[in-house]
Amino acid sequence: MAEQEDFETIVGKAPEVDENDPQNLISAGVVGAGTMGQGIAQLMASSGIDVILVEKDEESLSHSMNELAEMMDREIARWGMTASEKRAVLTRIQGTTDMIKLQDIHLIIESVTEDIALKQDLFRRVDQICDSDAILVSNTSTLSLSEIASVTSHPDRVIGMHFMNPVSKTKIVEVIRGLHTSEETFTYIKGFAERINKVAIEVYEYPGYVTTRVIIPMLNEAMYVLMEGVSTAEHIDTAMKLGFNLNFGPLEFADMMGLDEVMRWMETLFHELGDLKYRPCPLLRKMVRAGHLGKKTGEGFFKYNRDGKKIID
Repeated sequence: MAEQEDFETIVGKAPEVDENDPQNLISAGVVGAGTMGQGIAQLMASSGIDVILVEKDEESLSHSMNELAEMMDREIARWGMTASEKRAVLTRIQGTTDMIKLQDIHLIIESVTEDIALKQDLFRRVDQICDSDAILVSNTSTLSLSEIASVTSHPDRVIGMHFMNPVSKTKIVEVIRGLHTSEETFTYIKGFAERINKVAIEVYEYPGYVTTRVIIPMLNEAMYVLMEGVSTAEHIDTAMKLGFNLNFGPLEFADMMGLDEVMRWMETLFHELGDLKYRPCPLLRKMVRAGHLGKKTGEGFFKYNRDGKKIID
C-alpha cells in the first residue's frame, strides 16, 4: 500500500474513467450476425471498440464470420481498406453463441429479423442477463420500440438505432425514442453515434420512422411500374439514378436490402397505417416466394455474381 501511495505521489493518480461517457466505451455486444449485424460489429471494431458478436448456433456464426472476412477482402481489392485494418477489425470481434458473455456489457445492439415476437423474446433474455444500467438498442426499422421495451424491467434504457445498409458507407443513423426512453439514454446514444462517426437523426416513435417510411413507397411504385410493363428494370433504375442524382436505382436498392426484409417492412407499415401505398406489390411477393431475395441469393430484380456485383445482361 505504501509503495502504491509513493507511486501515485510521483506520477499522480490515474484519472477515473467515466463509464457514462460513450467516448470511453471499451466493449459492446451485437446480437444477430446477419448483414446488418456484421456491418455494425465491423463499424464498432473499426472505432476501437471490442465487440461480442452473438449468433444462434455455431453453423450460422461460422458462416457470418466468413462473410464478414470476405466482405472486407472485397474492400481490400477495391483499395477501400488495408489488410492490416482487416486484421485489426477481426481481432476486436469475438464471435459466440453464448449470450451469457453479454452480462458485463454496458451497450448491447440487437440486429435480428424484423419480427416483434423474436425481438421481444431476445430483449427479455438480455434484460435478465445484463446489469440494470445496461443500454439495450434495437436496430428495428419499422417496429414499435415501446412494445419491444415493454418486456424489460428498465424500458427507460431501451432505444432504437436504425442503421442504413451498407452500415460502413452511410453517414446517418436514426436514433429512435420509445415512449419511456430517458433523456440520459438518448444523450448517451447520441454521443455513441458520434463516436462511431455517424450523424444522429432524432426520431420519435412512429411506424417506419423517417427513412423507411419515405423510401418504401418509392420502392413499391418502382416494382409496380416493372410489373405493369412500363419499362425494364434496368431502364427504371437508370431513369431514377440520372433523373434524381441517386447512387442506386430503387430496384437495385431493394435487392441490396433483401427483398424478404423489404416485404416485411411493407407489411408492417400497411398493417399499422392502413395506407394502400404500403401494400406489397404482387411481383415482390412472387419473387420472395420463389426465393429470389436479391444480392444475398444472387438474384432479385437483377442477377449478381459471387462478389455481389450486378451482372449486366
